[in-house]
Amino acid sequence: MLLRDALRPNIVQSIDGSPVFIHGGPFANIAHGCNSVIATKTAMKLADWTVTEAGFGADLGAEKFMDIKCRFSGLSPDVVVIVATVRALKMHGGMAKNDLKTENVQALKAGLVNLGRHIENVKKFGVPVVVGINHFFADTDAEIDTLQKAVREDFGVEAVVCKHWADGAKGAEDLARAVVKIAGEEPSNFKPLYDEDLPLLEKVEKIAKEIYRADKVTAPASVKKQLKEWEEAGYGKFPVCIAKTQNSFSADPTAFGAPTGHTLPIREVRLSAGAGFVVVVCGEIMTMPGLPKVPASANIKLLEDGTIDGIA
Repeated sequence: MLLRDALRPNIVQSIDGSPVFIHGGPFANIAHGCNSVIATKTAMKLADWTVTEAGFGADLGAEKFMDIKCRFSGLSPDVVVIVATVRALKMHGGMAKNDLKTENVQALKAGLVNLGRHIENVKKFGVPVVVGINHFFADTDAEIDTLQKAVREDFGVEAVVCKHWADGAKGAEDLARAVVKIAGEEPSNFKPLYDEDLPLLEKVEKIAKEIYRADKVTAPASVKKQLKEWEEAGYGKFPVCIAKTQNSFSADPTAFGAPTGHTLPIREVRLSAGAGFVVVVCGEIMTMPGLPKVPASANIKLLEDGTIDGIA
């Protein structure tokens, strides 16, 4: 039933009437985090500007967009928008989740190291960056001002407040103008992080050290043997798709901020030969979260006359 129309991007629209293609939605913590090449290239033929999401976490979604999707498709982004929230940065600064609605400029300042790391990482791909501050109703002026000033003075990029949750397209107009301005003034010199000829394990090490700031990567002998066998079978040029927690640069979901010197532990590896990449599972991460013992899909089927049955 799913495969019948799988090659057809689904066109919908935003609340304000902008056309939107929905075609695939894999999570970047366990998969490549991007929509299809078909949808993106179709949109580029139909509009002056195409915005595509690669999430979540720039250490996961953006890295995989650059190293997997762009590598396969020949796409080259002009600008990267890193979405940040005051809430998340306060949490990375040590604030408890239940307290995030309370103003805390000091926690925000402490958590800025996380955003700074994401900005540094994206710049390694040679693409200009702007920060979009996804505004929440509890954000205070002092917090917003602190965030914008720090991003501009400490990281050398602009941070634009977005209130589309309240004002629709008008609430993101300033961000759109900033993107157009940056694209016109700062050239993009996009390049993937690693060369396709690197051995598979070295590709993982490159990402771990350059993006996650790990000191080393560990893997059982069985994993190293499997990677070697895949290289000998002709899969050595494949990019790697790392599955790990989205809550931290490390494989430890409780390591907030911008940890360094940690170890990235590979638990297992999986060959996605059809998709064209190797999935590297790190730490305690579920690669198929949220499903009951008997998912609804078990009762959904396509009848001979083309009718879909089993959707209540």
